[in-house]
Amino acid sequence: MSKGRLEAFSDGVIAILITIMVLELRVPHRVDPEALRELVPVFLAYVLSFVYLGIYWTNHHHMLQLTRRVSGRVLWANLHLLFWLSLVPFVTGWMGENGNAPLPTACYGLVLMLAGIAYLILQRSIIAAEGEGSKLAAAIGRDAKGKLSAVLYAAAIPLSFVHVLLADAIYVGVALLWLVPDPRLERSMQHEGA
Repeated sequence: MSKGRLEAFSDGVIAILITIMVLELRVPHRVDPEALRELVPVFLAYVLSFVYLGIYWTNHHHMLQLTRRVSGRVLWANLHLLFWLSLVPFVTGWMGENGNAPLPTACYGLVLMLAGIAYLILQRSIIAAEGEGSKLAAAIGRDAKGKLSAVLYAAAIPLSFVHVLLADAIYVGVALLWLVPDPRLERSMQHEGA
């Protein structure tokens, strides 16, 4: 299979997930400021999840730009990632609708952590298909940023039951860490074009 088909399928799934999330934003039936104030937690959860899906989309795109071959293992690893990402609209809505209650916030972190691990598995699957000397392997190196993200999510999950705002701050912090497309992949793509 060509990597183009894998990328197009993944792009479509992520676009659908973003659409599902925006459709979950309910239009207020009142026109007073209080009606909007009630929507703030839902809207903030939406913004954070939109940013996360955007991060996955851009880094997935850059990762596939450095990929030559797509094996069956890569296909399944990609589906594994998409499975966890497909749960983002559910946990986003649950967390936002319940004012960042501890259990929904912990579940949000769990989904983020499992999506991050799935992304690492996808990276390793591509490297296994192409070899340790592949462009992707050279670009990501030891991938300390990816591993650090998983550790931060793992810390935020139990923290959700102690101090929910600190857990939220960790989720925002990890998003900020990844907001700019991975510079390691960007540099490798620039060398590719040179």
